[in-house]
Amino acid sequence: MSGGGHRSEEEPIGEINRVIGLGVSGACLGVFSSADAIRKHPKPPANTYNKMNIRTIDWKNNKIRIIDQTKLPHKLVYINLDRLEDLWQAIKTMQVRGAPALGAAAGLGMYLGIKDYVGSDWSGFNRKLNAVAKYIGSSRLTARNLFWGIERVLAVALANKEQSIFKIKRIMLAEAKLIMREDMIACRKIGAYGAKLLKDNSRVLTICNAGILATVDYGTALGVIYSSQVQGKRIKVFSCETRPLLQGARLSAWELYKQGIDVTLIADNTAAKLMRDGSIDMVITGADRIAANGDTANKIGTFNLAVLAKYHNIPFYVAAPKSTFDLTIKDKAGIQIEMRKPEEITSILFKKNVALKKARALNPAFDVTPHQLISGMITDQGIIRMPYSQNIRKILRNE
Repeated sequence: MSGGGHRSEEEPIGEINRVIGLGVSGACLGVFSSADAIRKHPKPPANTYNKMNIRTIDWKNNKIRIIDQTKLPHKLVYINLDRLEDLWQAIKTMQVRGAPALGAAAGLGMYLGIKDYVGSDWSGFNRKLNAVAKYIGSSRLTARNLFWGIERVLAVALANKEQSIFKIKRIMLAEAKLIMREDMIACRKIGAYGAKLLKDNSRVLTICNAGILATVDYGTALGVIYSSQVQGKRIKVFSCETRPLLQGARLSAWELYKQGIDVTLIADNTAAKLMRDGSIDMVITGADRIAANGDTANKIGTFNLAVLAKYHNIPFYVAAPKSTFDLTIKDKAGIQIEMRKPEEITSILFKKNVALKKARALNPAFDVTPHQLISGMITDQGIIRMPYSQNIRKILRNE
């Protein structure tokens, strides 16, 4: 991207190249007509158990409005983004994070990146679209929803290339807003399906943050907790702190407490003891990308919990919307893992060094849990169980 914005040092990955290839060829990932793209948005769901009445991401006054998650839990701060470079930086530094929220950010970012384009020819506009898609996709590697958001808004632009540039822009913004509203609905469906798994007084272990702050306004894994609470079930949650950036401590514990949920924060290495002591009934996590066979990428440390749960015969569930599944990837071998700065390991939130300056540090942001360790996948289409290679396609494609 031109201008004084932030740049990624990483080379564009194959997934972005596939998106760009669509732009060059004019092919579509799933054609949307103009009527589809500007169709009436589904009515937003009732504010079901979002006591704080907050949205992680929104479109306000022609800008992207996000909660700056790096300020939590000490301050609830909203920031407005009107430059694509600022959105890229917000994604990279995890001011906005969580797979579904990144899908919304990518969709809005596609519009943000082209809204000031002044040309009237499709060829020049298409080149701009490709550049914006490539740039947004370079921010983070692993989350499928980020690329899904890019693809979806790019698709409606390509499907309507015979329209005026002005109208294409309107269609793109409408689609980006639709992504947000659909996420609100999908998360509540996930919550409703997942709540069937929990009993009164269930004790649930989770990692990272897969709640309001990872979605538009409700959550996937934590959405299951909220829906259970609405049903009158008393749920106790143990939240792993989630080193190195402490999303479990800073975000999930804060969010759950504000929502009135019984939450206890634990060090990551406490999980095994709780399981051995019989203090955990179920593990529920979110997901960043799910392969066709069910192998699931999520925050680093999730694989550890799955192994421990298997050993202790505790159900391990993944909660994710349809948009997190990547049926183009066969298994874990096709999932690229984002590597982040070593300073996240050698310091506490970049403020206090806890290791020698010359100490080496390995900092993968995610790991992949083999499908064999997953008891079920709680989706907005229902709960998917083994054999995943068959049932994922069957349920997600309504076959």
